[in-house]
Amino acid sequence: MAGKPKLHYTRGRGKMESIRWLLAAAGVEFEEEFIEKKEDLEKLRNDGSLLFQQVPMVEIDGMKMVQTRAILCYIAGKYNLYGKDLKERAWIDMYVEGTTDLMGMIMALPFQAADVKEKNIALITERATTRYFPVYEKALKDHGQDYLVGNKLSWADIHLLEAILMTEELKSDILSAFPLLQAFKGRMSNVPTIKKFLQPGSQRKPPSDEKSIANVRKIFNI
Repeated sequence: MAGKPKLHYTRGRGKMESIRWLLAAAGVEFEEEFIEKKEDLEKLRNDGSLLFQQVPMVEIDGMKMVQTRAILCYIAGKYNLYGKDLKERAWIDMYVEGTTDLMGMIMALPFQAADVKEKNIALITERATTRYFPVYEKALKDHGQDYLVGNKLSWADIHLLEAILMTEELKSDILSAFPLLQAFKGRMSNVPTIKKFLQPGSQRKPPSDEKSIANVRKIFNI
């Protein structure tokens, strides 16, 4: 029997958090080996574990997978969260790329100076409510199902919930004009595997604090 996937990353969210979300939603138990200092990263680089010298890296099914998108696609496909055909997969990809863009803006915030950060929070809020969330609200309305694609849970749904919760950390009422997304959030949060992941004590990571950001800067020479 294959062992549990092992995730190699820092203790923060970063690019690994969406991988944690997807595995947890699929009901897959996983282990984490944290990169605590620069030497831990160098060891992975020197022993040939990192194809492009970068993390995230996930050990799964005898592979040492790198590149966030490749890892996510593999997990989505393996655990039947990637649609029933090529067309559904294309829609899932489009929706996921949208939420990836939005979350990428949020992930950059802790590394920004206070004045820049304040301006970018306003920009993120504006983009979320005028560019991204209207698309998902309309998709749910037009599709007429509980899910974004097809009639079952997919990677797109999981990624959207992660993005919603991240934006709510910046502005708690950000979904006020999106009733279908509010209902979607409630449904997805009650999927048993996701509900478990949202409980205190799970492997979900909290927002970064100053101490963790300082450590990340040191590890990656940022």
